[in-house]
Amino acid sequence: MTTAPATSTWVSGPILGIETSCDETAASVLATDGAVLSNVITSQHDVHQRFGGIVPELASRAHIESIEAVSAEAMRQAGLAWTELTGIAVTQGPGLAGALLVGVSYAKALGYALNIPVVGVNHLEGHIASAWLKDPAFPLPSVVLVVSGGHTHLYYKQPDGHCRLLGATRDDAAGEAFDKGAQLLQLGYPGGPAIDRLARQGNPEAIAFPRSHLKKGSLDFSFSGLKTSLLYRLQVMSELSQVERLADLAASYQEAIVTILVEKAFAAVRSTGVHALAVVGGVSANSRLRTLLEQRAASESIYLSLPPLAYCTDNAAMIAAAGRHSLQAGFSGTLEIDAQASLSCS
Repeated sequence: MTTAPATSTWVSGPILGIETSCDETAASVLATDGAVLSNVITSQHDVHQRFGGIVPELASRAHIESIEAVSAEAMRQAGLAWTELTGIAVTQGPGLAGALLVGVSYAKALGYALNIPVVGVNHLEGHIASAWLKDPAFPLPSVVLVVSGGHTHLYYKQPDGHCRLLGATRDDAAGEAFDKGAQLLQLGYPGGPAIDRLARQGNPEAIAFPRSHLKKGSLDFSFSGLKTSLLYRLQVMSELSQVERLADLAASYQEAIVTILVEKAFAAVRSTGVHALAVVGGVSANSRLRTLLEQRAASESIYLSLPPLAYCTDNAAMIAAAGRHSLQAGFSGTLEIDAQASLSCS
């Protein structure tokens, strides 16, 4: 996060979160005690669907068109007046530069008008914070797997709240692998939910797709080879066979992704000696992944935190939670923050 030390005592109160890092325009209000009073999300799926992926310029325009209404609706649902806000948290990065700029500019203007602090939040730290939104008792230290369309990162979250990177993808993120696989299977966009739905009708062991473990002991990920394997498999299958085995293809492809995620996550738990694991981000909504995680956690007596589905995909409640923590830790927002498309997690 880009913040400056506080010059006066921070008095906790309602905080507004704003998220515009990609293709969701979101706003959320957290109460003084951290309870979520509202969590409003406007998706752009219809805007990008015909392109088979996100078009950055269209995403930025859509954010401009909806951010004011989304924020106003979040305030309405929270039952608060604008003057009751005591802080604003906004996604500063990483993400699409133009999309981030819309959220940051709006937050700074609003903060200036209300004379309240504005704190920039790392999008990944927001996802990590989502583990505690519905489970405040989730312990530290812990391992956190952030898995989404743009990120697949394993972190060790230390007792002081700082994160140490344990592993990351060397090529495609898991969510990207789902989207690319869905394109090859002609399932439409967004790909992750489409594969998840179809896979429920198929056999996850029907087709042997490769699992990339990389070198022994590595906690890094690689999914590009899996996508290539699916492409080659489809090239040698007839169109009729592809149709007849579509559910099996989806289930087997999905299984190759989620089993690696589970294996690496629990390898990180063993290597760090902790007994708590959180899995957050859009891909954590995948039903097969959640099932495998719950089974493994139960068998190994690991405290598992899986956010409710509303907090898995990009949302502003997680941004507000991360910003609230920063402000309460003694930081004061600054109107000097800028959008940063590339931003590492501390």
